[in-house]
Amino acid sequence: MTIRLTTKKASLALAIIFALPVTAANHDHDHVSGDLEINGKAATQATINANAAVNATLNWQDRDAFERNNQGLIKALNDSAANIMRNDYDFISQDSIADSVNPSLYRQAQVNNTAAGLYEVSDGIYQVRGTDLSNITFIRGESGWIVYDVLLTKQAAEISTQFFLDNIPEGGDLPIVAMIYSHSHADHFGGSRAIQEMYPDVKVYAPTGMTKETVDENVLAGNAMSRRAAYQYGATLGAHEHGIVDAGLGKSMSTSSSEYGKGEITYVAPDISINKNSKFETLKIDGLEMIFIDTAGTEAPAGMATYIPSKNALWTGEMMYHGMHNIYTLRGAKVRDALKWSKDINEMINAWGEDIDVLFGSHSSPIWGNDEVTDFMKMQRDNYGFVHNQTLRLANSGVGIQDIGDAVIEVLPESIQQAWHTNGYHGSYSHNAKAVYNMYLGYFDMNPANLNPLTTDKESAKFVDYMGGGDVIVKKAHADFENGEYRFVATVLNKVVIAEPSNNEARQLLADTYEQLGYQSETMGWRNTYLTGAQELRVGTQPGTPKTASPDVLAEMSVTNLLDYMAVKVDSTIAQNTPFTMNVVVPDINETHFVEMSNGNLSNGLVNEIRDADATLYINKSDITQILLGRTTLEKLFASKAAGLEGNTNVMEKLKASSVEFDTDFEIVPRPEKGQEVDAHLYHKH
Repeated sequence: MTIRLTTKKASLALAIIFALPVTAANHDHDHVSGDLEINGKAATQATINANAAVNATLNWQDRDAFERNNQGLIKALNDSAANIMRNDYDFISQDSIADSVNPSLYRQAQVNNTAAGLYEVSDGIYQVRGTDLSNITFIRGESGWIVYDVLLTKQAAEISTQFFLDNIPEGGDLPIVAMIYSHSHADHFGGSRAIQEMYPDVKVYAPTGMTKETVDENVLAGNAMSRRAAYQYGATLGAHEHGIVDAGLGKSMSTSSSEYGKGEITYVAPDISINKNSKFETLKIDGLEMIFIDTAGTEAPAGMATYIPSKNALWTGEMMYHGMHNIYTLRGAKVRDALKWSKDINEMINAWGEDIDVLFGSHSSPIWGNDEVTDFMKMQRDNYGFVHNQTLRLANSGVGIQDIGDAVIEVLPESIQQAWHTNGYHGSYSHNAKAVYNMYLGYFDMNPANLNPLTTDKESAKFVDYMGGGDVIVKKAHADFENGEYRFVATVLNKVVIAEPSNNEARQLLADTYEQLGYQSETMGWRNTYLTGAQELRVGTQPGTPKTASPDVLAEMSVTNLLDYMAVKVDSTIAQNTPFTMNVVVPDINETHFVEMSNGNLSNGLVNEIRDADATLYINKSDITQILLGRTTLEKLFASKAAGLEGNTNVMEKLKASSVEFDTDFEIVPRPEKGQEVDAHLYHKH
């Protein structure tokens, strides 16, 4: 087609349309190793006592998870195949527990340290475990291999697949003919480009809505989620008994490596979508019958599990692992449906429970034996059902959102508490219960005092004033700290440091408090959040934020996605004075979008034809993709007449003037001014 050429000035203004530093939906797993090595303070006696009390409640006689990790081992990982992150965790002892780690979380770290190699799950089913946060699974078909969930990064998938092919007893010369994604989180599709490059004819299968949900989930709030994820995953903390000890779902993530280069999250769009029209769907993939059950709305907005009748094997994807998942993820995402989660597991039990001989998934080791599988599934079902039902029972009895987490823990049945695979390594009972409450009742507990409180800074100032000033509060906080009353010390000192940022005694004690709370946390996200908060209080925000979305993922964004993201970047106080209208014509996909800036808001919608507007932009979706992939620019497209703009070019200036760039390192805890850092000696450059 012929595209109208516009001026260079307008084209430069237009570039903001496609400058989208958004994050991919990524199962809360994006993580970049920090530049600092943490050497935190020792556990206090109160923390040692608290962890000892937890230790006394744990079922240490149950060693099943360790035995399962060893079952079916064909070949242990060698140096060239070992995950890029594994050597960082050599400090994890199998014989003792560090005082600075919750003993339940340390036990999960021990378990995940022992999963490292090629394993036979059952006849014709193999897994490589320990090369990434997730497992990669290979299933024998008639003519080749079906690969299920392909890890987080291209590099990890390539290394793991080659390790499998080199060490499988037979079939190492067969091609990979099919690739299946269980759901729309990046540690299950991020290595897909490696598989496609190795086997260009591979067919890709995914749950219905996979691409849309992959792109959509974190786009509009992507900057905030990315910053928050840095806390949840300890992006600036090193692996250390005073830092990261485990990722809960697995040992760690393959996002960076000095040996193999930086990990790259990729995405090959599916050829075939499953469960479009029904809860269950049966397909033959390379001659192997597979029954898929839709699980959308549980762990992910697009997901499924799979039963293989000829092998009496159930692939659970992300629905079940040796721990409890997030109903709400701390980085931020839509609340998941705990009741549906429980019911979907129950549907699997009802459909196949009497026949399943092995249960395996994308995290943790498999479960073998029908009785063991049935017990495992029922306990997982009942755990999510418990969180849902008891939260609502308590809420219906008047327990508010601030208290619901503690209240749910108090009614936890002993049978669930004693089962290791229900523990809160990824999702805690506390924040999961609050998620259920919020899903049904929202954030407000109906107490009028909580309806319209002051802003954080004003409330903190008044709070400190009412309590007699920062010095008085800090004196009392020291006494409470010595008594191990860390939860309230954290609450009160946070207000002091917000009100008095230069109060270094308060800052130092608050950081110490967060650190001890981190040492006591069973949930890896809580531990990392507390320890990152302590770090930023002491020395400010450090380099090492989560990865932005890969070009593969960005290329799948629809034009509507892009326009919606533009609207989020508009500052209404400026835009209210700069109204305009514009058509965006996308010839190669036959779309026309009408964009209007009015009342400080940028709206967009698909229309049937070009409308009367101040300006009209012409650009092909394929060229937008090339821009997002970094292969061309708007300037080049305009120069070649592949894109253009006609009408009032001031529209672009208005859009540029009203658009903001997000601060990727916005403040979460009150950071010290330069020169006001405290306890900086605890952090060292690698």
